[in-house]
Amino acid sequence: MTDLVVSNAAQLATPTEHDALEVIPDGAVAIDDGVVVATGSTDEITRAYPPENAANSIDATGQTILPGFVDPHTHAVFGGTRADEFTAKLEGASYQEILEDGGGILRTVRSTREASRDQLVENLVAQLDVMLAHGTTTAEVKSGYGLDVETELKLLEAIATADERHPIDVVPTFMGAHAVPEGVTADDYVDRVVEEQLPAVAAADLAEFCDVFCEAGVFSVAQSRRVLEAGQEAGLAAKVHAEEFERLGGSQLAASLEATSADHLLQATDDDIDALGEAGVTPVLLPGTAFSLGTEYADAAAFEAADVPVAIATDFNPNCYSQSMEFAIDLACNGMRMRPAAAIRSATRTAAAAIDRTDGTGTLCEGAPGDLVVANVADYQHLPYNFGVSTVRTVVKGGEVVHRE
Repeated sequence: MTDLVVSNAAQLATPTEHDALEVIPDGAVAIDDGVVVATGSTDEITRAYPPENAANSIDATGQTILPGFVDPHTHAVFGGTRADEFTAKLEGASYQEILEDGGGILRTVRSTREASRDQLVENLVAQLDVMLAHGTTTAEVKSGYGLDVETELKLLEAIATADERHPIDVVPTFMGAHAVPEGVTADDYVDRVVEEQLPAVAAADLAEFCDVFCEAGVFSVAQSRRVLEAGQEAGLAAKVHAEEFERLGGSQLAASLEATSADHLLQATDDDIDALGEAGVTPVLLPGTAFSLGTEYADAAAFEAADVPVAIATDFNPNCYSQSMEFAIDLACNGMRMRPAAAIRSATRTAAAAIDRTDGTGTLCEGAPGDLVVANVADYQHLPYNFGVSTVRTVVKGGEVVHRE
């Protein structure tokens, strides 16, 4: 007996250690006790693991089996909306101008402080439902719309509750250093993050990572270093929002701290890319952010030339309102000119590295978590080729069907 056999797929495509994707025609996979026990051709798998002896089986004829997508950068828990700012951006207002007018992050902070913990949980679960429908089985979610001890803890508690309630594995990140609240200097606010927020978060054991927005007009490299070093001392691995609008030095900071990831990187230089690669920091590119802001995309080709694998993520937040890793893959190919195999690897195995998942998450290799997507395409390349629609038909988490169209 096995828990699940998925067979007769036109292709099974999974990243391996050395290849962007291993593609198995007429592919199949067997999952037992929540983990992958075998992949191969349908003939091989069904001989060893007859579907009629499985607790559940899926006939994937004409479709493609992929690992569940991993979204390693989201801000998915917040209150309120900023839909009207979308129009302002179309009329020419910049991100910084909207922030200076009382909009942007600080507007969401006000709405989030007013929201109850239960409201935040319901909001997040609703967003996770959409992510799941688009094939995401693991997602990082950051706090950062509280900017005080009480609300940051409320956000992290909401993340923990949503993780318990939802099939998606939710990875919590503390990002108290997301913006400077009104009426305080950046230095004084960093004092609050380090001396008040981080100890409370560590005591509550509610986060795996500590992130900071290292950007001109937000937090300097020195201020960011102080936050991240305090986070590391509290047991939280470092992540850095780096080189989004200006090249400030966040990538070099991430490298010096051997951070888990450096994210955005639109303004990163060749020296930054080399430093990240040498330090083992996973670069996370966010094509949806460039798309929503109407800016240039990150230079994925420069990372490829330096042999530094990148992850991609949605950056889902009130300013980049897309929960779909399918769309992130579409944009990685059509906006950043990544090849489909590389984009899918970036949304699976390399994305898992960006949240320190080393258990095979993002692959369908033997022993990996039994998380997969059955997409209604006969060839994995068709996924980004058919942009703007969802091809996901079935999502499996830990060997259990958790979404089906």
